[in-house]
Amino acid sequence: MNTPHTPDRGHPDSDRVLIEERGPLNNLAYRLLGSLTEAEDAVQEAYARWYALSLEQQTAIASPGAWLNTVVSRICLDVLRSTRVRREQYVGEWLPEPLPDGREWSGRETGHPSGDPADRITLDESVDMAFLVVLESLAPAERVAFLLHDVFRYPFAEVAEIVGRKPGACRQLASRARRRIRDAQHTAVPAYRRAAIIGDFKRAWEAKDIETLVELLDPTATIIADGGGRASASPVPIEGGNTVAAFLVGLAEHAEGHALLERSVNGQPGLVGTDGTRIETVFSFEIADDRITRIWAVRNPEKLQPWSDR
Repeated sequence: MNTPHTPDRGHPDSDRVLIEERGPLNNLAYRLLGSLTEAEDAVQEAYARWYALSLEQQTAIASPGAWLNTVVSRICLDVLRSTRVRREQYVGEWLPEPLPDGREWSGRETGHPSGDPADRITLDESVDMAFLVVLESLAPAERVAFLLHDVFRYPFAEVAEIVGRKPGACRQLASRARRRIRDAQHTAVPAYRRAAIIGDFKRAWEAKDIETLVELLDPTATIIADGGGRASASPVPIEGGNTVAAFLVGLAEHAEGHALLERSVNGQPGLVGTDGTRIETVFSFEIADDRITRIWAVRNPEKLQPWSDR
């Protein structure tokens, strides 16, 4: 299990170590749920369950860190099962919550995180928006089995205890998820090349240069917006490179006083739309063969909370 070493409960620093577990637990929960808010709730619930144990029960647990990881995983599995119904009732398209890179906004150095929960999430390929979107298509048990084994390196025996199935069944769940993710993913594009393409896209959009936008967009390009009924957004995906380009130019025509900033989104080059006083939209991109194939635009203000104080 990919957890830090935890000393015996009798160790005077045990409470400090439990506090230090919060970062890894947030990393786990965010990847399982795709929602920073729900991840924080899951971790908080796990800690509440720990402190509800008697001292005798706590002492009997050899590794509090491993115990917390198991409890958080089970809580997340329950949340995934219940949120599938809620997300079907969601207004418009549902997208994972985008995460900022705190260093771009505040100058904080790596290793000195702030108290912001978003800054406790490690930004790597397992939080890439394209990856999280594919995870949303998996059944809850598939998602949990795959992430715990393939990303967090849990042995299938431990995955089985969390998911409530036999190790062989969990192996099949993870294999099925792995196959679906592999089929949905494109060849990775280096970050410097992604940044260059998105920079060109930004400038063409600001210039209302529809011809350049069409060149940068794949003919099958799609833009998906998440307003959640709290911000204006297309309730259905907008499809086709020409259609997306025309749509973007139309937005630019009515964007006086607005600006686009090149910022990392979930560890990848992206864009942030602001009206000068607040962040209104966070854009993530999928790129294949040097063309943009997907644009995800998160506008729901509840999902932009980690960006609000930047």
